[in-house]
Amino acid sequence: MQTTQYLTEIIKELQQTGTLIPNEEAEKLVNGVLEAKKIFVAGAGRSGLMSKSFAMRMMHMGLDPYVVGETVTPNLEKDDIFIIASGSGETKSLVSMAQKAKSIGATLAVVTISPESTIGQLADIVVKLPGSPKDQEGAQYKTIQPMASLFEQTLLLFYDAVILRLMEKKGLNSTTMFSRHANLE
Repeated sequence: MQTTQYLTEIIKELQQTGTLIPNEEAEKLVNGVLEAKKIFVAGAGRSGLMSKSFAMRMMHMGLDPYVVGETVTPNLEKDDIFIIASGSGETKSLVSMAQKAKSIGATLAVVTISPESTIGQLADIVVKLPGSPKDQEGAQYKTIQPMASLFEQTLLLFYDAVILRLMEKKGLNSTTMFSRHANLE
């Protein structure tokens, strides 16, 4: 298969996974973000990169997002939401953070392949995304991609869809958001 044929297959996979995400849980996440005082995001590896992208767009909207682990991240408090992206829901460092967030009383959300995972069971909001070759047996999707690439790609697009929904609810558009774009580049 040629490179561009692989691209076409990846796009087909993403179209399929987008239809499998439960809207009720997505709306709970949107509302959780809107109700929170501060928004914290975390993820490991590629999921962490997708989370940083999500935080950047929320900043462009005028929300108060933070990436856990950055030097300017403040403390998590009771009125905040902590959104973890974790395919497995079992990454040790993220499990520890989830437990701490619950002990503080913050809202805990997870976007995951595994709602039954440790983080999934701790979370107040669980959004299940498809995307692992390991769980495609008997599933409504198939992937040719290695590891959790489909999850991570779906995660990025899901986060962008959440941004669009937040923009709609807040009456924002791309033009209004550009005023918060970086200007020292």
